[in-house]
Amino acid sequence: MKIGCFALIEPFSDMARQFQAIAEMGIQYADLTDSHDGASLGSEFGFAATISLDGHPQAIRHMIGDTGIQLTAVCAHANLLDPPSPEAYGTPQIIKAIQLAHFMGIKQVVTTEGDPKTAFGESLAPEQRIFAIREKLHHPIAWAKELGIELLLEPHGIVTDDIDALDELLNQLGEPETVGLNLDTGNLWLGGGDPLAFIERFGPRIKHVHWKDMPEEWVEKRGTMYGCGMAVIPLGDGVIAVKEAAEELVRIGFDGPTTLEIAGADAVKTSAERLMEWTS
Repeated sequence: MKIGCFALIEPFSDMARQFQAIAEMGIQYADLTDSHDGASLGSEFGFAATISLDGHPQAIRHMIGDTGIQLTAVCAHANLLDPPSPEAYGTPQIIKAIQLAHFMGIKQVVTTEGDPKTAFGESLAPEQRIFAIREKLHHPIAWAKELGIELLLEPHGIVTDDIDALDELLNQLGEPETVGLNLDTGNLWLGGGDPLAFIERFGPRIKHVHWKDMPEEWVEKRGTMYGCGMAVIPLGDGVIAVKEAAEELVRIGFDGPTTLEIAGADAVKTSAERLMEWTS
């Protein structure tokens, strides 16, 4: 199991500094966490850790420099329930992320449906939500299949946090060799799901893991929101059965990349040490 890190370690720093900070913690793997179309003032002037999907792959390699960091996934979390809009991260951006991953030699792109921001999206019936996601992922799946990329769905919304709804979505999307899953332990738990049940149901479809643990005070929020950016405590200090999830993944033969979505160098190091212990 490869243990990597979210490339959002230091606020108000550019992506190159994120890679340096990850390497300084002794971690060799990372996700490309944040991305955008075209230009970004924040990245242009060095205070935002985001990369352009329209940029040249060599520019990203330059950011990595001599850190030795290996990228395992491009994150392309999207809005798949609202109507398409130029301001919404959706189908065109996912396709660009797949193309970028191909040219970078990265095998995985992670996406999800996100929270709807419009009355239209909020009013969709369960079967309409699945249709909306299927429609917006139709061409990204074709691109991923053509370029040999694994397009992974992450629990981060009303469909992907529901184990039965996600199962139905996967059945309707088809392409099991191309479409897989990224297990996010924190997001899934927060949305009311169970990481162990997720592993039991989807085992071989899980190709990547985002690790989070959540403190006791988040219990009252469970089932009321979909996803959180980063955990603030080390793995094993919270209420999620992350140790058991790690052990179960090893038991079923998972050996793919994983990512620590955890704030703070000490918490990241402690989490990495515990993961290595649990999975050895």
